[in-house]
Amino acid sequence: MSEQPAGRQATMAAYEPAVVEARWQQAWAEARVAEAGGPDDERPRAYVLEMFPYPSGRMHMGHVKNYSVGDVVALHRRRMGDNVLHPMGYDSFGLPAENAAIKSGGHPSEVTARNIAGIDEDFAHMGWLLDWSRRLSTHEPEYYRHTQRIFLQLFEQGLADRRDGLVNWCPNDQTVLANEQVVDGECERCGTEVVKQSLEQWYLKITDYAQRLLDDIDRLGDWPERVTTMQRNWIGRSEGAEIRFEVEELDLELPVFTTRPDTLFGATFFVLAPEHPLVPVLVGGTDHAEPVMEYVARSQRLGQAEREDAERPKTGVPTGRFVTNPANGVRIPVFVADYVLPEYGTGAIMAVPAHDQRDWEFAQAFDIPVRQVITQQDGSTADLDGDRYNTDEELPLVTREGRLINSMQFSGLSVDEGSQRIIEWLEVEGTGKGAVSYRLRDWLISRQRYWGCPIPIIHCDACGPVPVPVEQLPVLLPDVSDYSPKGTSPLATAEEWVRVDCPACGEPARRETDTMDTFVDSSWYFLRFADPHNPDQPFDRELADRWLPVDQYIGGVEHAVLHLLYARFLTKALHDAGWLGVDEPFANLFTQGMVCKDGAKMSKSRGNIVEPLPYVQRYGADALRLYLLFVGPPVQDVEWQDNGIEGTRRFLDRLWRLVTGVEARWQALGNPAGASSCPSLEAVAGSEAAAAAARAAHGAIRQVSADISRDFQFNTAIARLMEAVNTGSRIVNEAGIEALDEVELAAVRFLCQSVTSLLQPFAPHIACEAWEVMGGS
Repeated sequence: MSEQPAGRQATMAAYEPAVVEARWQQAWAEARVAEAGGPDDERPRAYVLEMFPYPSGRMHMGHVKNYSVGDVVALHRRRMGDNVLHPMGYDSFGLPAENAAIKSGGHPSEVTARNIAGIDEDFAHMGWLLDWSRRLSTHEPEYYRHTQRIFLQLFEQGLADRRDGLVNWCPNDQTVLANEQVVDGECERCGTEVVKQSLEQWYLKITDYAQRLLDDIDRLGDWPERVTTMQRNWIGRSEGAEIRFEVEELDLELPVFTTRPDTLFGATFFVLAPEHPLVPVLVGGTDHAEPVMEYVARSQRLGQAEREDAERPKTGVPTGRFVTNPANGVRIPVFVADYVLPEYGTGAIMAVPAHDQRDWEFAQAFDIPVRQVITQQDGSTADLDGDRYNTDEELPLVTREGRLINSMQFSGLSVDEGSQRIIEWLEVEGTGKGAVSYRLRDWLISRQRYWGCPIPIIHCDACGPVPVPVEQLPVLLPDVSDYSPKGTSPLATAEEWVRVDCPACGEPARRETDTMDTFVDSSWYFLRFADPHNPDQPFDRELADRWLPVDQYIGGVEHAVLHLLYARFLTKALHDAGWLGVDEPFANLFTQGMVCKDGAKMSKSRGNIVEPLPYVQRYGADALRLYLLFVGPPVQDVEWQDNGIEGTRRFLDRLWRLVTGVEARWQALGNPAGASSCPSLEAVAGSEAAAAAARAAHGAIRQVSADISRDFQFNTAIARLMEAVNTGSRIVNEAGIEALDEVELAAVRFLCQSVTSLLQPFAPHIACEAWEVMGGS
């Protein structure tokens, strides 16, 4: 099972985890058993990886569960004869580490180093077999020089650009956020309500890959359905039509995207999001300019969650302008209203109050006509006169069933056929076309914070944004006296660092002072693990192609549309650049449940963490690992109970007493001649005790092997091992060990060997010690 430490020691009367765990951890380190084999290793390869941690504080039980799950998988694959890569490092740049430094009053580099040292201690005590020869930390220049190199490659591919845009702003963290970092209108890190601001920022064009990211979900291996569903929903492909409404007096077209072209004839007003860039154009120089722009300013101070609240009364303001509905030539009024969001479609909607709840509520508030164009009732298909008329149908009628009415030549058609026929007609008329829209927006990576990877761009008045030459990488993070968040990048205060000559023309220029979002660092770290010490390039393609994709990736579901989506995008972009032979990073994904305390997710931000070290010191690492794997299926959330670990420690004590007692008796009999450690079926048939031991052993072998390989059912596997130990203990206690004959003793010893071997992925320290006690190597 593992290398045997030199100088076998006398067997302990009682199990002492502190002694056993220190001994075996030293043995594993000296034998380098956790290191992956090199290119000449002909064994099947297996890449097992857990999402690496933020070093923003000590490890808590959520980490222990995550890394214990990964260690079981890695140890099992090693036992199956695979060449396993199971590395670890630290996601050490970004807001979590910087906020921890601000809270403690230290410099981010010092606090990060101190936190890493603390987590290193936690890792060491737990005994996970991790390949630390490939260790990396994203804040180290040896790593982030390659993050900058990847950014320059994306810039060269046209996938990175800087532009004005309406961005999510976290007032607490004083920085912009990507759309994926806003959850229910709040910052996913600190929970502060997010507001909108207009800023010039750096983006990665993930939208160029929207369709591929969507299509290739079907190529992913064993991924949880809820994760793939979340990604599909976030990418948000919608089919419909782009329709152009005209402001005739300004000779201006306002395009909208709609998934319901069948309702075009029912549009009775038009709405722009307050952030729409043409709002100032529409009202400029008119009596409506002042109230409209005041409304725009108020809207931008609102949080996103408030604007998306369906129960909130609808507000808005007229622009005094009208657009012409291209379907029927009717002029309809244009409003600005905050219930329309700039992220949706074009930031403008044709409002159909008869068939949309929000539009209906707005129309009622502003006394706007309502025109029904879909019906589910029988009757004439002829157009009805007027905007309002008697109907037995309750409006708004939000349905994709029924048929069209009040829609000229399209009346009487079904909704689906009417949609398609209207699109074809708009294309002929030159006023619209079929279109596809995505909810996904480009990935905003600029951060107005200190602790991050500097963006390797130089701004020149003559040349524009110029990439830093590759040979000048890394662009080192400058030291600044004040890195507290102020809404502008602290790097701008490092004046000597900012001032630089343009690489293109040699004239005075200035460095980019925003840093990259930490998710850029983590969107490629799994590639670096394949070639972690390469000084010249992020990774060698041959080595990356040898290990990638990751065979089993393990982490939290909260990263379904953050890290996982970004990593898929970056892998595809680097594949297209010829850097990689694979275009999907993770073949299989397992999302473990959370460890909760007092009903809430255990996290440093909630202040409810339980650190593992005191429990390791009292009960042992194996007992802690077993408890978190046994308390429930790893996919489910579990509530931490301080006394729960006592049960798994008692199990290990029972196992130890059984193994040492049986082995002592076995040796006392001098390894009985003719007795096998795996008795035959015929041999055990004559003894109920021997048969019971053999059944328990073989049943455990069958179930544990299946449970590890299938769906990560570690809790049921451990339960079967506990039952097997109970069976062996009962046989010994009822008969008395000295009363067992040679076959019965051999059967119980075989049971001990089987349990010990099967237990090794879950509790490797005691398993290796017990295996050695029974003469194994």
